[in-house]
Amino acid sequence: MRATLRWAQADFRAHRGEALFVVLASAGVIASLLLAGALFGYAANPWQRVFNQSHGAHIWLHTRAGADTDALSGVDGVAALSGPYRTAATTVESRGARAGVTLRAAPVEPPQTGRPLVGAGSWLTAPDEGSGSGAGSGVGSLVLETSVARALWAEPGDTVRVTGPDGAPHLLRVSGTADAAEPRYQPGGAAGIGWVLPATLEEIARGDTGQSVGLRLEDPGDTDFIVQRAVTVLGADRVAEVTKWQQARADAGGDDRLLGAMFAVFGLGALLAAALAASGAIGARVRAQLRDIAVLKAIGFTPGQVARGFLVQHLAFALLGVALGTTAIALLGARIPGRIGEAAAVWQDLPGHTALMLGIPVGAVLLIAASTGLSAWRAGRVPPVPVARAALPSAAPMTALGKRALGVRVPPALVLGWRAAFPRRGRTLVPVARLALPLVLITVALVAWSTLDQFRGRPAQMGLAAALTVRAEQPAGPSDAELEKTLATVPDIEAVHPGAEMAALVPGQTGTITLRGLGTARQPYPSAVVEGRAVAGPDEAVAGQGLLELLGVRVGDWVRMTVGGRPQILHLVGRTIEPESGGRVITTTLDALRERDPQLRPAYHALVLREGADPRAVSGALATAAGATLEIRETPNPADRLEPARGVIGAVIAVLALIGLIELLTLIGTGVRDRGRDLLALKAIGLTPRQIGAMIVTAAGLTALAAALVGTAVGLLSGIWLVDTQGASSGIGAGIAQPPPLPVLLTVVAGAVLGAVAAAALPATRTARRRLADSLSETL
Repeated sequence: MRATLRWAQADFRAHRGEALFVVLASAGVIASLLLAGALFGYAANPWQRVFNQSHGAHIWLHTRAGADTDALSGVDGVAALSGPYRTAATTVESRGARAGVTLRAAPVEPPQTGRPLVGAGSWLTAPDEGSGSGAGSGVGSLVLETSVARALWAEPGDTVRVTGPDGAPHLLRVSGTADAAEPRYQPGGAAGIGWVLPATLEEIARGDTGQSVGLRLEDPGDTDFIVQRAVTVLGADRVAEVTKWQQARADAGGDDRLLGAMFAVFGLGALLAAALAASGAIGARVRAQLRDIAVLKAIGFTPGQVARGFLVQHLAFALLGVALGTTAIALLGARIPGRIGEAAAVWQDLPGHTALMLGIPVGAVLLIAASTGLSAWRAGRVPPVPVARAALPSAAPMTALGKRALGVRVPPALVLGWRAAFPRRGRTLVPVARLALPLVLITVALVAWSTLDQFRGRPAQMGLAAALTVRAEQPAGPSDAELEKTLATVPDIEAVHPGAEMAALVPGQTGTITLRGLGTARQPYPSAVVEGRAVAGPDEAVAGQGLLELLGVRVGDWVRMTVGGRPQILHLVGRTIEPESGGRVITTTLDALRERDPQLRPAYHALVLREGADPRAVSGALATAAGATLEIRETPNPADRLEPARGVIGAVIAVLALIGLIELLTLIGTGVRDRGRDLLALKAIGLTPRQIGAMIVTAAGLTALAAALVGTAVGLLSGIWLVDTQGASSGIGAGIAQPPPLPVLLTVVAGAVLGAVAAAALPATRTARRRLADSLSETL
């Protein structure tokens, strides 16, 4: 054992550069995996992130005015209180959109518990710090929760109309938008949240207020018990509503599952790519020392001693690299600028942080140990005759095509670079496949990015042809004829489709689906049909993927359902992309529904806007033309829920690019060492150093080009399949995947090739400058 350790120490001193590369490669791989874990946790669990950052309350009690909420601080298990805040139920209007909002009287300094996280604009400021009526003014300023701000199209600086309990209107200026770990606004359901200063709330609702108080618990598992204790302390007649943290988390649960499934694929792929990069670096170092191993065995080292020496040495390098990478992320990760640093800072408070911080390094060490053990076993089998390796050809013989190319004066660097990049089938496939894996994952990420862009840029192709829906207030609202006449006067509206929705019982009456009548026989709604055809005749309908799977039917079948106790039979002629209700929607024309119910009136009108029209501007024009008689809503877009994925996908691409760079450096270094005798022969026959350097760079560029072409092609097919599979499982339906534009794919290929050329430039220069006498040892 002593001899083994002394040899390991001597080997380290003789190959410090290679040892340093192995350590840094291991550290870079671990740092990349930890950053990927932080990014996945940041994006796939948005509610938990907001809850931790805001020091959120586990329980919100909404009480009547006068309740003694201070007594709640003495309840066992309550760690902190948020509030109490005076509240008032109001209606907020902006650009024709209307939403119910519960205003809270909040202080100038945001509370420590249940603190709203301002994402845009600023928090409320005192009246004397502003300009009277500007966004910085205390009285007259408002901070809206993000979901209700999105429903109202309200941004910092906008002026909104607030109607208090007495019906009097008030104008407030939005100073900012904020996130809160509470149930989000739902049109027609839960009210949104807004924060104003106490003086503003007193002006809007004099004396007609309630109270809200948040309770942060020592143990979240005691929520139900603490709710009972709190209601007992306050009195059941004083408590109007209770909101628990489980409700808020469940409200955001769909986003968590969708984002989690999306990034789980990237996480597993990044782990595999990082594992190959780390094992490749170790394997390359073992192969580089085959001559030294042969000498050791010739002087008496046994195969077991050789294997133990490599195992101990590389495990020490791995442990050092893993420790450096883990320590760097733990101490400096939060200081990285941009979304990556923010994710690393937030990740420390998210569930599973400790498990990943320990699990990823331990798993990496075990993986490196397995890879090192295999390489060490191969090292123990090296024959003790060093000349045997030199007697074997290190590259494929020159082909007839290569000889002909040299005969027609093709640059030798190009011909020899091609020969070095693609020597034999087995030796060509392995490096290309290893380098292609990160590029496959990068292309998959780009497919996901392009799909999100498609939802945002071309919503009609993703089942969102109507940008707005309008509903007339009943009974004071206008008639259908008056409404359509009003809509005809507003510019930028291309088509108006009357619609109605109702719940229908499926065959067997074991569940309900959404039956939608939209458009007329003369002007059907432009559904995004991806299978079959659009509605063109009576009793025809199209359906979403979720409905087809629920009923076990296919395009071409007839479906019978029950609506209001009466049957409705429709012929499914197509499958559409359906983002709403999990795809459990069947859509026909309003005329088909009127055959069953002749008195059916449109419940709303879907507005298709001209290309390039701004929905906010059209909404404002509608509000001006119709006054306050219309309720205008923007069509929900799934891309809004997946917006956090954009920045994270970009960061994941950067992490994968780093892993690919490590793999590329390993392949270049291995290639230069394996072709040492070839380079010696080329120098002997007269090739200049510049030609030798150009050959090495050309070989690296051609290998990267082959890997990039394979990686982008496989990644494109895999990404489309994965996105469509996820769309089908969520009910939206297959057919939503959007491949990246061709210039983007070409940029990926060009970036890989240029990166390989840049990475090979330094090794090529150093190799080309080596003198002939320095390379004589390569013959052994």
